[in-house]
Amino acid sequence: MLMLGVPPRRTLLLNASLEPLCVVTLRRAVVLVLTGKATVLETDGRMLHSERDEVPVPLVLCLTRYVHVPVRRTVPPTRRTVMQRDQGRCAYCGESADTVDHVVPRSRGGRHEWTNVVAACRRCNHRKADRLLSEIGWTLPFEPRAPRGGAALASVVGRTEPSWSAYLVA
Repeated sequence: MLMLGVPPRRTLLLNASLEPLCVVTLRRAVVLVLTGKATVLETDGRMLHSERDEVPVPLVLCLTRYVHVPVRRTVPPTRRTVMQRDQGRCAYCGESADTVDHVVPRSRGGRHEWTNVVAACRRCNHRKADRLLSEIGWTLPFEPRAPRGGAALASVVGRTEPSWSAYLVA
C-alpha cells in the first residue's frame, strides 16, 4: 500500500458490539480490513493504493465478529490520566492545573487511587499542604472517580481523533 506525504495514523478499533477495544496502527488496521476481520466505519476520504487494491484510510474500524474481552482493570491514576479526567482544571479553584493532589494526604493514610487524586494548581496544592479539606473549609465541586468505558480508553490513548468522539461516550 502506498500513501505519500501522510504521517502514520492511529485507528480506533471497535468490537462487533461497537464498544471501543483499542487503538491500532494504520498498518494493523489495513491488515484487518484486507483479511475481512474488520470493516471501515469512518474514513477521512483518502485512499491507500496498491497494485491491485484500494482501501480507504480507516479512522474507525469495527470487527466483523464479536471478541470476548475479559473484565478489565481500571486505568491507573497517573498525572496524565488525572489531568485528562479533570480537563486540566484545578479541582479547588478552577484555574489551569499543573500538578495533582491527594484529597486525603498520603501522610494521613490517603491512598493513590482515583477517588482520592485530583488535578490542582501549584498555588492550591501548596495552600492545602497535608491538611484535610474539612480543616481548611474547602469542598470539591465533584466526586472524583475512575473513568469508565470509552473515557478510560481515551485517557490511556491520550490525543484522540475528532471522529472517535461518537464511539468513546463514557
